[in-house]
Amino acid sequence: MSSGAPRGHGEAVRLPRGASLSDFADKINANPGSLVQEMFGLGEMVTATQSCTDETLLLLGEHLGYDVQIVSPEDEDRELLAQFHIDLDAEVAPERLVSRPPVVTVMGHVDHGKTKLLDAIRRSNVVEDEAGGITQHIGAYQAWVEHDGADRAITFIDTPGHEAFTAMRARGAQVTDIVILVVAADDGVMPQTVEALNHAKAADVPIVVAVNKIDKPEANPGRVRQQLTEYGLVAEEYGGETMFVDVAAKPGTGIEKLLEAVLLTADATLELTAPTDGPAQGVAIEAHLDRGRGAVATVLVQKGTLLTGDSIVAGGAHGRVRAMLDEHGRQVPDAGPARPVLVLGLTAVPSAGDTFLAADDDRTVRQIAEQRQARRRAAQMASSRGRATLETLMEQIKEGEKSSLNLILKGDVSGSVEALEDALFKLDVPEEIQLKVIDRGVGAITESNVMLASASEAIIVGFNVRTSTATVRQLAEREGVEIRYYTVIYQAIEEVESALKGMLKPVYEEVTLGSAEVRAIFRSSRFGNIAGCLVRSGVIRRNAKARLLRDGAVVADNLSIASLRREKDDATEVREGFECGLTLGNYNDVKVDDVIETYELREKPRA
Repeated sequence: MSSGAPRGHGEAVRLPRGASLSDFADKINANPGSLVQEMFGLGEMVTATQSCTDETLLLLGEHLGYDVQIVSPEDEDRELLAQFHIDLDAEVAPERLVSRPPVVTVMGHVDHGKTKLLDAIRRSNVVEDEAGGITQHIGAYQAWVEHDGADRAITFIDTPGHEAFTAMRARGAQVTDIVILVVAADDGVMPQTVEALNHAKAADVPIVVAVNKIDKPEANPGRVRQQLTEYGLVAEEYGGETMFVDVAAKPGTGIEKLLEAVLLTADATLELTAPTDGPAQGVAIEAHLDRGRGAVATVLVQKGTLLTGDSIVAGGAHGRVRAMLDEHGRQVPDAGPARPVLVLGLTAVPSAGDTFLAADDDRTVRQIAEQRQARRRAAQMASSRGRATLETLMEQIKEGEKSSLNLILKGDVSGSVEALEDALFKLDVPEEIQLKVIDRGVGAITESNVMLASASEAIIVGFNVRTSTATVRQLAEREGVEIRYYTVIYQAIEEVESALKGMLKPVYEEVTLGSAEVRAIFRSSRFGNIAGCLVRSGVIRRNAKARLLRDGAVVADNLSIASLRREKDDATEVREGFECGLTLGNYNDVKVDDVIETYELREKPRA
């Protein structure tokens, strides 16, 4: 072939997600231009530096005879860290291991009292700060319990209850050791109870059931136990292995027993140990932008000890730990395994669920963060671009039949933004509408957000955030950019769904009006052929749409009844059983015994 791209013989080529043709060319010692030509020959227009989708890379690999392997983000991250001699999965010598507190996630249906239960455990109140009484973001707290004569710590991760936060709840189950499943004794098992149960089972973690609201007169704890046996949770009193504890969060009944059940489950089924020495590793549970303190992240240390002054990297964010705060806002000098702390000093806001690690120096963490950011950008660009073939480009230019709603999401914390995006993409939207999230971020809505929205005709959705200054608001008004503010996730989802449905082109259905049989043809120099007809059914209306049938087959469609006469008078409509004369505009090929069918298009209401 003239392009001169080297042919492979089944050699493996490892490429990261979103790799470009230049990256591919480097791996096989080829000229990037030759690969651009190859792609053109395959019917795809791709530039040498453009991020490619996995399908494009695999297609080119197959064409050239290479076994292209797309490296998973996890493997890619391991390879990246290996360059800096960091091994997250390295085995720890048994003598370095010490016991650590269990990490517990509270899950369950909305309004079943998860936050109230955590309040009772923490003896504080966070519900009043939550919009609509719904927990909007993940938090992590540590409680101390006296058990077997010793003070034991338990770490709680508070995952929000609404179903739109499924993604965050799943993440909660991944970092957790034990799940407390809260079920209201007066309500029983609900859809989200089952959903939470599935997450816990997928994470393969033991479950302790807290049967809440037993102080209510209509409470029926026995029914909850019965219902949960259908899902494989059999209470100990029924001969099973799951501990059920009856609690009432408001008066604080049964809280001690619940904490005891958690510790008993941890001691009986889990061996919770971690090394306390060495650089810290863990997970960013939550992160947000604080006006006075900059990027703030809640991290859960899983190995080692995090110290003030450590250089850390979390996802694509890096920095030096300026200060660490516990759940009460007090400064702490260090944090060991299973300890959640608020970290100050990061240069950017990490995503919820990003792994974090402490490294030797600032330079190392900066390089890791920059490479991760570049990789994420490439993967994002590839997935948002989709496959641009010559055919699809021509089709898109030819007909603009795809309506698209562009959104920019801004929230107070990354978990909320991610959950909102996740919920929006799950909306049941017809194919002809495309929903695109062109940008997402944490913090107030800025000028650059408004300018991007203006350039891409996007709507800005602000979740628990406002515009940073009055100037931004004025700029949005000047540019005609719509900004919508929400404090409860339900409203955001509902309004976006209505907007999407409102954007749909109306769907019309055809309604038959009537049919007439042609009995005679009259020639007229002024009007062309006039059809003398007998109306067989329904009604024939002037200006109605019509089609001509001959021997049962459609001869002409999309015609209209241009003129209509009953005897010598003009008529607007002629009913069944009467005769009439009509013309079909400029269409003259009408014959005796033809059937003229009239119909109208009515807009069909969308479900």
